[in-house]
Amino acid sequence: MLLLVAAVQFVNVLDFVMVVPLGPDFAAALGIPMSSLGLVTGSYTLAAAAAGAAGSGFLDRFDRRSALAVAMAGLVAATAAAGLATGLWTLLAARVVAGLFGGPATSLAFAIVADTVPPERRGRAMGLVMGAFSVATVVGVPAGLWMAQAGGWRTPFLAVAGMGVVVAAGALFLMPPMRGHLVHARAAAARGYAFLREPAALLSLSATATAMAGTFALVPNLAAFLQFNAGLPRDRLGFLYMAGGVLSFAVLRVVGRAVDRFGAPRTAAAGTVVLLLNLALDFAPPAPLLPAWAIFILFILANSVRNPSLSTLASRVPRASERARFQSTQSAVQHLASAGGALLSSALLSTGEGGALLGMWKVAAFSGAMAVALPLLLAAVQPRVLRREAEERGAEARAVS
Repeated sequence: MLLLVAAVQFVNVLDFVMVVPLGPDFAAALGIPMSSLGLVTGSYTLAAAAAGAAGSGFLDRFDRRSALAVAMAGLVAATAAAGLATGLWTLLAARVVAGLFGGPATSLAFAIVADTVPPERRGRAMGLVMGAFSVATVVGVPAGLWMAQAGGWRTPFLAVAGMGVVVAAGALFLMPPMRGHLVHARAAAARGYAFLREPAALLSLSATATAMAGTFALVPNLAAFLQFNAGLPRDRLGFLYMAGGVLSFAVLRVVGRAVDRFGAPRTAAAGTVVLLLNLALDFAPPAPLLPAWAIFILFILANSVRNPSLSTLASRVPRASERARFQSTQSAVQHLASAGGALLSSALLSTGEGGALLGMWKVAAFSGAMAVALPLLLAAVQPRVLRREAEERGAEARAVS
């Protein structure tokens, strides 16, 4: 089950993350200014936010497997359409459709993990599924960059669409039906969005918003920054993403266990320290103090620690019958915050001579302020979640006796 979900996430993540390193390539081919690359990422995340908000009202009413198959089919079609774009507006349209289906696909994937893995082992399970990001970075992104060099920037989009067809079919025919949550669907529907009145849910959603806004103020501009500000040659970008993915995969294996053992707040705090160091040394100064490879590695390391901490604790916030609804709401918040960060960076940055990004210190200041909030918010969520789980176990024990 986890491997199937990880395969779905691999295609979903690859569709999203490859846009960043390919940005300078398709920007040059389609006549898009480098400082506008945040619009391409922002269009996807805004659409995913809208889909998450809409999906939160109905995804819990369906078999998770069937809903996931529909979401993947739409994502595959949109990815193929992006590979056929002829300008900025057609590319933006394709990315909007990809976001409309990719957002719910992510929500359903994490809901399936939370449905099938008990809380005490969920950190390791989330680490495995989020390892799809590492594999996408190690294998998918470098392969996409090399395909773009050999066959043009359209080739990676079409290749990912073809891969998505295979993975979606595998999930549909190999994954068992996922209807356990439907037992309590009527009661959950009656509760509606009652979880939004619970402090743990609101704090968890706030943590998601700050983490994503801060991260995605940087992510859409990362490849351009490494090439035009830090002097990384274009032909080394694929190797750098591969190295970062290997590191991320190794770190995720450790982080999942660390979250299970030490808790999400402490683990996230460690990643936040690394991220703040990265911002202070490389993005805030007029010129980076570290070489391009070190900038990228520190960024990957920080987020490989922070993101699983957030996802693991957030998966414990909703009740089983509300899981897809909460995950969709979280997806809406996540993508809306990501879009906000990406669009803010486009407003704060300008393009200098040779494609260099000007004004990165402003983006770094915003990202640092958002980063500090994550461990503090998780520290407020964790005791509330543990208290509710203890109350639920007590109620079950009384019912059995």
